[in-house]
Amino acid sequence: MNRNFILKGFASPALIFLLILALIADCAPRARIPPKPYKPVKAKPLPRMGYTIQAGAFSSEANAAKFVRSLKQDGVDAYFFVHRSGLYKVRFGNFPTEKQAHVRALSLRQSGVIDEFFIVKPGDYATAKAVERGSSYLREEIVRTAESFVGVSYLWGGSSAEEGFDCSGLTMAVYRYNGLDLPRSSREQFESGTPVDKDNLRQGDLVFFATSGVKKVSHVGVYVGDGKFIHAPARGKKICLASLSQRYFADRFIGGRSYIQ
Repeated sequence: MNRNFILKGFASPALIFLLILALIADCAPRARIPPKPYKPVKAKPLPRMGYTIQAGAFSSEANAAKFVRSLKQDGVDAYFFVHRSGLYKVRFGNFPTEKQAHVRALSLRQSGVIDEFFIVKPGDYATAKAVERGSSYLREEIVRTAESFVGVSYLWGGSSAEEGFDCSGLTMAVYRYNGLDLPRSSREQFESGTPVDKDNLRQGDLVFFATSGVKKVSHVGVYVGDGKFIHAPARGKKICLASLSQRYFADRFIGGRSYIQ
C-alpha cells in the first residue's frame, strides 16, 4: 500500500504526538491555586454624624417602630436601635451645632411630638473613639450593633421595596448609630462606597445583591466575617444572619463596599 495514502487517511505523526502530550497534561494533577492575597482598600470616607437628638425608651420594638413612624409623619427622619440596656431607643437629625439640635428638640417637645430628649454629641460615637483605638474598633462596633438587631421583627416600613429602602434602613441605622452618615437607599449606599472583592471583605463592610430580577441593587446587608452577613430579609420576617455561600445570595451577589479606612 502506498505510504502517502496512509498519511492522507490518518493523522500525521506530529499531530499524533501533540495529541498524546495533551492527554498526558490533562491527566496530570493540577497545581493548587493559592488564595488571593488581601488587598488594602482605601475607602471613601463617609460624612461624620454631628449632633443628634435621642428621644424615647421602649421595652417593645413595636412601640419603638410606631414612634418612628409617627415622627416620619411629622417630617422627622428617625430610626430606632437596641440599646445595651435592652430598651429600644430612637434617634434622628444631624445638626452641625449642639445649639441647633437643642432648638429643634425643644420645638418638637413644645408641639407634643416628643417628650424628654438627649443630645448625642460627635464625641459619643464609635467614630470618635476609633481615632485612638483604630479602625478595627469601629468595624467591631458596627458588627456588634448589627448583631444587636438579630431576632428583631422587621418593622421599618419603607416606601420602595424595589430600591431596597427597607433593608437599607437597617444598614443606615447601624452606621449612623456609630457616627457615619450612610445614605438612606441601598442604591445610594452602593454608589458611595469603595468596591471590595468578595475575597477581601472585612467586618463592617456592606454586601449588595440584585434580588428583584434585574441587574441592579435591591438588597443590602452588613458583613460580619467568615462569609456571613446580617440583613433584614423582608417585611414580616426577623432580622437574621445569612451566608454569602447560600445559592440564592451567591447567584445574586453584585459586590461589596467599604467605607472605613
